[in-house]
Amino acid sequence: MGIRLNYGKAAPGAMRAMNGLETYINNCGLEAPLKELVRLRASQINGCAYCVSMHSFDAREGGDTEQRLYALPVWHETPFFSDRERAALLWTEKLTLITLDRVPDEVYEQVRPHFTDEELVNLTLLIATINAWNRFGISFRDVPTAK
Repeated sequence: MGIRLNYGKAAPGAMRAMNGLETYINNCGLEAPLKELVRLRASQINGCAYCVSMHSFDAREGGDTEQRLYALPVWHETPFFSDRERAALLWTEKLTLITLDRVPDEVYEQVRPHFTDEELVNLTLLIATINAWNRFGISFRDVPTAK
């Protein structure tokens, strides 16, 4: 499988906008390991090989463990994640798969105690942004590179 289109070259303004979102997210106050878990989990759900590769590497580089990364698809069934991480992963799954049940009130109530208003908005932006990156990567066939 090869790259279909160099979208950064085709629409540099679009990439500046996406990179502006990343700059905001990187400085929004959410902890870096949490952000990488969210990026990786959304990318797994969406099947974006490029982003799964990148964010698994970034998570390991940031100090996350192999065990946690391997267990991420089954986080519900493992003891390896904090309550805050579990809430973020639940929010990630529900927003990434939003057409399934439109984020039920009970999910919001589970997630809400773990984040301030600002953090929840920032987490939602993070999830929306990685989902957008996944759509670029999948539709234009970004190819992961070996590290």
